Amino acid sequence: MLPIPAEELNGSGTLGPYWTFYRAVAAEQLSRWLPESPSTVLDLSGGRGRWSAQAARAGHRVLEVVDFRRTVEGQPLLHDASKVRQVRADDLRFLPDCSVDAVLAEERAMSVELMAESAIGDVARVLRPGGRALVCVDSLVLGMAILAEQNYWAHLRQTGEVMLVPWPDGSITRCFSSGQLRDLLTEAGLEVEWVRPRTVLSPSTVDHVLASDSRALTWLVNTELEAHTDDDDTVGIHLVASARRR
Repeated sequence: MLPIPAEELNGSGTLGPYWTFYRAVAAEQLSRWLPESPSTVLDLSGGRGRWSAQAARAGHRVLEVVDFRRTVEGQPLLHDASKVRQVRADDLRFLPDCSVDAVLAEERAMSVELMAESAIGDVARVLRPGGRALVCVDSLVLGMAILAEQNYWAHLRQTGEVMLVPWPDGSITRCFSSGQLRDLLTEAGLEVEWVRPRTVLSPSTVDHVLASDSRALTWLVNTELEAHTDDDDTVGIHLVASARRR
């Protein structure tokens, strides 16, 4: 189990160098994942704007849903309004079938959305054939760490079922194993390309390397992304999956 408080595991704490590394990994992963040619990208990541801005800079047309079953309160929007269109909506009924080329569901969107099956079903519906989705969820590692921190020991044996984990702030997250995430995507009619931890390098390793040489960030990011960790859900607080509509 990771000896880090729950607020740090969620990325909202002060574990500075590690989260700098984490954000760099996520940005580079998205850069490698985005379509090569200009495309229509739907961003369901909570209205924070970081992912929309990156996709727009890469030349894509971006539709950002800012109220997709949750809104990030108090967060500044980071996008260029001339390149990203914002839509306020609780679901995707406003979009016709097969209308977008790619869907981003970052910021743990499908873990905050407890009825993830319905949400992924909507994602599959609006994707064009051959379109892809990038999905980030909380892992069982994170869920078990939070439960252990709150002394919910009996819940730690229930990893074969849907795992709903209460945070100390009263919110609830849905945590996934790699197999459960694959099933979620497959049952919606998507073909899974890969599932992997977002990061496998530990905070202590990252802190040690960056303290020795602050220029090592790019090397650390490349090392992380080149690691062969598909379907390994024994490490990492978040899982990331790429899936394609058949």
